[in-house]
Amino acid sequence: MGKDGFKLFKVVEPSKNMKVSVCLTVFNEEKSIKKLLESLLSQTRKPDEIVIVDGDSTDKTVEIIRHFQKKYKVIKLLIEKCNRARGRNLSVEFAKNEIIAITDADCVAERNWLERITEPFKEGKVDISAGFYRMRAENSFQRAESVYLGVLPSKFDDTFLPSTRSIAFRKKIWEEIGGFPEGKNNSAEDTDFNYKAVKMGAKYSRVKNARVEWRIPNSFSVFIKKIYDYAKWDASYGIWWHPAKGLSSHNIKAFFIVLRYLLGFILLLLSLNNPSLFPILFILILLYIIWSFRKVYLEYRDWQAGLWGIILQFTTDIAVIVGFLSGLAKN
Repeated sequence: MGKDGFKLFKVVEPSKNMKVSVCLTVFNEEKSIKKLLESLLSQTRKPDEIVIVDGDSTDKTVEIIRHFQKKYKVIKLLIEKCNRARGRNLSVEFAKNEIIAITDADCVAERNWLERITEPFKEGKVDISAGFYRMRAENSFQRAESVYLGVLPSKFDDTFLPSTRSIAFRKKIWEEIGGFPEGKNNSAEDTDFNYKAVKMGAKYSRVKNARVEWRIPNSFSVFIKKIYDYAKWDASYGIWWHPAKGLSSHNIKAFFIVLRYLLGFILLLLSLNNPSLFPILFILILLYIIWSFRKVYLEYRDWQAGLWGIILQFTTDIAVIVGFLSGLAKN
């Protein structure tokens, strides 16, 4: 066991019979694809093939990939105009091997990522290996962002479900699940994949030290759009009770955010007729501001990140409410 209480798998040379395909889907990633491929090709456990589906990029992404192909025959490239989920499914379909590892184009794999994330498959009962990620935050804004966008190391536990930033699985379980959902506006295909896997009783192994570095956005508008898209997809897909998360499902959390603001609005209206209620409203808002600052500040001990936390809390709430209601209206 590691000092954080999670199981650490001993790093040993994988069985010669266990071959691994790393599957990627990319679109206009000329700024990041070089670093990602370099990180995959320098792994302590070399991928037996790297299958890339490019969604018809209009920048130099394909040119860069083809440059790598000249030297590394393990890289396979398919160009197909499609959404992200379809690209993932195509890459897995084309993969020759039973063990599939996936990461995202805006990530860089740590040198022993593939070795560690595939280690659990030596135990025959494991279907899915849940790796983790380290959010690269270069300023106070990004540090605050990380609290809202991803799972912090302190929150990694035995209920953690992996994202496509760092996941590996047997191709057989992917087939049984039916792959990733290819809906046109899907923004969280890994949520659906995990939901179905848990319902089926798939066996997870969680490997906290199988990490990639995730380059989180340094743009306020990109951040808000991600929050909105996630909330909209969750609501439109309709996962309320999650077999692994229970009452902590995304939709239940979004519902309580809506309820929180609805009650606040009602209290505001009541205060207009009864000014003695204004101090209560003021205290509640003040406590919410302090809580927003505190949860970010305590994570990084950065007061500027804490101030950003206040701004991001309110804007995230709005994005979740609008996305959640839009998703419900779509049903």
